[in-house]
Amino acid sequence: MNELVSPTKAPKIGFASLGCPKNLTDSELILTQLSAEGYETSKTFEGADLVIVNTCGFIDDAVRESLNTIGEALAENGKVIVTGCLGARQGESGGNYVQQMHPSVLAVTGAQATQDVMDAVHRHLPKPHDPFVDLVPGAFGVAGIKLTPRHYAYLKISEGCNHRCTFCIIPSMRGDLVSRPVGDVLAEAKALFAGGVKELLVISQDTSAYGVDVKYRTGFWEGQPVKTRMLDLVQKLGEIAEPYGAWVRLHYVYPYPSVDEVIPLMATGRVLPYLDVPFQHSHPDVLKRMKRPASGEKNLERIERWRAACPEIVIRSTFIAGFPGETEEEFQHLLDFLREAEIDRAGCFAYSDVTGAAANQLPGMLSIELREERRARFMAVAEEVSIAKLRRRVGATMQVLIDHAPGLGRKGGVGRSYADAPEIDGAVQLLPPEKISKQLKVGEFTRARIVGVQGHDLVAQPI
Repeated sequence: MNELVSPTKAPKIGFASLGCPKNLTDSELILTQLSAEGYETSKTFEGADLVIVNTCGFIDDAVRESLNTIGEALAENGKVIVTGCLGARQGESGGNYVQQMHPSVLAVTGAQATQDVMDAVHRHLPKPHDPFVDLVPGAFGVAGIKLTPRHYAYLKISEGCNHRCTFCIIPSMRGDLVSRPVGDVLAEAKALFAGGVKELLVISQDTSAYGVDVKYRTGFWEGQPVKTRMLDLVQKLGEIAEPYGAWVRLHYVYPYPSVDEVIPLMATGRVLPYLDVPFQHSHPDVLKRMKRPASGEKNLERIERWRAACPEIVIRSTFIAGFPGETEEEFQHLLDFLREAEIDRAGCFAYSDVTGAAANQLPGMLSIELREERRARFMAVAEEVSIAKLRRRVGATMQVLIDHAPGLGRKGGVGRSYADAPEIDGAVQLLPPEKISKQLKVGEFTRARIVGVQGHDLVAQPI
């Protein structure tokens, strides 16, 4: 009599994903491939056969976090593969920076290196069976596995950047702009909407430049020609989202004149009237030292045009305080711009002299204390501007996407309006519904009347 043989237990891989949404989408690709090949994945290191750490190397704090996470993984598990932006960084002696800091890691790759990561995994933990991508559990078909909550997802449309901003080392880590084929992007978007995603967040290093590298060549989507260009892509995304009642939100949009063409799509509701525009500064001399691909003097009038064409538009941006050589007058110019432009949501970094940034060689490096002091002053003005704008919404009725609603929202919940991107903006604090029959469900929309402001959040009554 033959003995029953129990199936071999699937090898288990611990996974840590650090950094920005662009890094998160790289993690999603790796996890999709791992799952397709039969590996189990986990957010914890303990009990895993090996660990993958997807690192960030953008600023010094991110480098420290990445190195600490690698150290924790080595201490808890011992078998670690490193990927991501920090993996591409050279050390002072010319070797690999991560391997110099942590010599016992099994392998190191740069960003967007799914196959290199899989090759390293196969060397140290052979795959259990052949891949069947359509059988990946918890995946969105061709869109694969997502690390975000099921009702929203990031859609990466390109990789790399053609700019050489003096404060940034991303091109040295991720290379020049490479746009994804427009048909592939639209196919992924449709799979996500069909799988229940209610909000698609379009990301890249430079969304406005989509298609520049391929000279805006014509691709195909469901037999129809579509140009590889931001305007055409956004139009199609809006059309695909419409039957699902889903949102499309644009991130990392450089303020080129071509962006003006997208504003009418926002005015008609085809995509959310929300623009994430990384202005970085307002003073022309600082922008020149930064080698920014936009003119500071024209940004105010550009914003005025956008608001004239679409009064509901919300603008979020990021800025740098304490850039080398920044005078008090130049910094005041930035604060004046922030007030005059009425930036709805603004974030600010104190300049970080990360290794490899060209700006480190500029004259006039400010002390860390002064950089931090200016960042704090900036954020005080940003908060004042933001809260004043939030107060204007009191009394309005808004559509809110629900992110959290324990017990079907009987005691209220937390959601976001079109003005709030997940994790970087504020939220809408939902009060308990007045009607007993009213329920709040995560991943669904509700109408809510704005009744107050609480810090950076709105308070609303579901209706």
